[in-house]
Amino acid sequence: MSALPVPTARRSWLAHISAALGLSALLGVLCFHFPELLTSRDFRAVYTEVFARHLLLFGLIAAFTTGTFAILRGRNRRVAMLGVGSAAVAVVLGGATVHFDAIDSTPFSLGLDWFVISLFFSALVFIPIERMAPVRPMSPLRGEWRTDLAYFFMGHVLVQFILIAVTASTGTIAALAAFPSVKALIQSLPVWAQFLLAVLVADLAQALLHRAYHNIPFLWRFHAVHHSTRRMDWLAGSRIHLLEIILTRSAVLLPLVVLGFAPAAVNAYVILVGLQAVLAHANLRLDFGWLEYVLVTPRYHHWHHARQAEYVDVNYAIHLPLVDMLMGTFRRPPRGEWPAEYGVMKLETVPVGFLAQARMPLSRRKAWEDYVGRDADAG
Repeated sequence: MSALPVPTARRSWLAHISAALGLSALLGVLCFHFPELLTSRDFRAVYTEVFARHLLLFGLIAAFTTGTFAILRGRNRRVAMLGVGSAAVAVVLGGATVHFDAIDSTPFSLGLDWFVISLFFSALVFIPIERMAPVRPMSPLRGEWRTDLAYFFMGHVLVQFILIAVTASTGTIAALAAFPSVKALIQSLPVWAQFLLAVLVADLAQALLHRAYHNIPFLWRFHAVHHSTRRMDWLAGSRIHLLEIILTRSAVLLPLVVLGFAPAAVNAYVILVGLQAVLAHANLRLDFGWLEYVLVTPRYHHWHHARQAEYVDVNYAIHLPLVDMLMGTFRRPPRGEWPAEYGVMKLETVPVGFLAQARMPLSRRKAWEDYVGRDADAG
């Protein structure tokens, strides 16, 4: 008698949701215990303690519930146990009723709160809409999702250090480039007008730098990490080398600070960057029609990531196609068409994995045996 085939283990969404929520809840409790070190001072002003506690309570309940169901169904039990175990540790450490003292001032902090809240709401919004109207049907747990989640984590947790670097440079730059008449004109505008002007100024700065990334070989080595993604979705936009994040954020935020834009206008711009960067990379097949001439949409930016020679030097803007029109790099693809393939033109030049990609720009190696896209269709 022949042996019965062993069924292949199926990936459990419930188990992975439990793990994500359980670990997030644990990080949330740690934020309550060490708010000076683990939370961003600027972001704390955006939400209330009551909101944070309610979100933490929801995460704990959902982690226990989804993890228990996954364990009972026998699906990805280790992953589910990670979620349930993390939630249990979070409860032991105080859970949603954890006490914390007054927050003292510190010279630096990690943005764990920004990471947890941003990840939760980005996943809550974009995973469902990408399932409803995808460019390509694709699981959120697609290949290299762990790599991109690591980039998402690093980009959000280190936001405070980036802001410190920008702030520390502002005094020196302002002394070298004082424009009192320009600053006075900008500050005389209402906040909404300052915001619109900030979007234009910032997009011009980042688009010029973005084009330099593509045309200067040394800078391209860093930017190639971002273009190495073979699957475009809401998480893919986070794949940016740490040094590129620092350089780009500094180049974009410094002009806004030096020119005297109101903090409210700058903060509104920062929120827009976060939203539009996620949307532009989303696996979302929607026809925005004439709006593609006004705002950068998923299809507009997807073609910037296309592995097609005619699109390697176009569509650099992240907010306004007008910026590309001014630079002569605007190209609107044929209506309804999407790239057949994403990634760098020479796939072998970018290795797989967060740590390997972090080292890659300064490495002498020009090709890698384990490189992005070798298993582009793997789950």
